Amino acid sequence: MIEQMTPSEFVRRRAAGDDLVLLDVREPHELVQSSVKGALHIPMAQIPDRLAELDRDRPLVILCRSGGRSQAVASFLMQRGFTQVANLSGGIIRWNQEVDPSVVL
Repeated sequence: MIEQMTPSEFVRRRAAGDDLVLLDVREPHELVQSSVKGALHIPMAQIPDRLAELDRDRPLVILCRSGGRSQAVASFLMQRGFTQVANLSGGIIRWNQEVDPSVVL
């Protein structure tokens, strides 16, 4: 079972000192429209070829537009031995609603 984390919980945990990596798996054209400062950007289709860029020792929280692609990437990563993986439920849409309305959709 993949952990689900809300944007509010992500912000709270990071502020409390948790060393969370926010991995944004959206496409480059989506990032032009909106992005979260400090996120690592690797488009979903590039994840298999770029696994070496991900730190297995740090918790990964995967972000997409609404939570579907990030859920699939989280599952893929867990199947490849990543143990600290969570899906950011609701994606950038929920981030806009809960954390930062200036992140446009």
